[in-house]
Amino acid sequence: MRTPANPAPRLRPNPAAPPVPPAGERARAAVDFVLAALGLVPAVPLIVLCAAAVRLTSRGPAVYAQERVGRGGAVFTLYKIRTMYHDCERLTGPQWSAPGDARVTPVGRVLRKLHLDELPQLFNVLRGEMALVGPRPERPEIVARLREVVVGYDRRHAVRPGITGFAQIHLPPDTCVRSVRNKLVYDLFYLRTRSWQMDLCILAATGLKALGLKKLYHRAPRVPTE
Repeated sequence: MRTPANPAPRLRPNPAAPPVPPAGERARAAVDFVLAALGLVPAVPLIVLCAAAVRLTSRGPAVYAQERVGRGGAVFTLYKIRTMYHDCERLTGPQWSAPGDARVTPVGRVLRKLHLDELPQLFNVLRGEMALVGPRPERPEIVARLREVVVGYDRRHAVRPGITGFAQIHLPPDTCVRSVRNKLVYDLFYLRTRSWQMDLCILAATGLKALGLKKLYHRAPRVPTE
């Protein structure tokens, strides 16, 4: 889905977004905080090495900040290691990345394949804006349009967005509205059935996927329909 070059109006929290159930959320946030803090011990050296590789091979900042939509429709700033050429959306505006996207740098392709570009989001977890597991956050400009064409899209904003998620370990990145609808089915299935055990399985599957071992866990799941 392409968006026009003119920026969309700043997204405001949607009053129709489902309320966040308080039970267990504080405990989840506390566990995420501890795990993210522990994860940053080995992650920080990797972030520094990846950032250096990006700065040495392409113009622009190594780590960039981007607005995303979080719990309850609130907008927050997400951090990632830059994998695309600097200012590549200046003429097109926000748009999804397609397979073989020419905007991705050679180093960026490696970082994306290994999911190392996502490591700075551990800081978002420490700030309470994200969880380790949950629906992936999208940009406000794109969310504003998806709300109009995907029924029930805001239901995925009932919880904190995650660095990884049930939809992410099974499906490829979004490229069109149809792929968003497919992922929404998985996101809603996760929201209905999520548990500590399920989160641990998703984290383990994420590690296998990053190592190219997706076949060890990927199989047709029980039909995750509404």
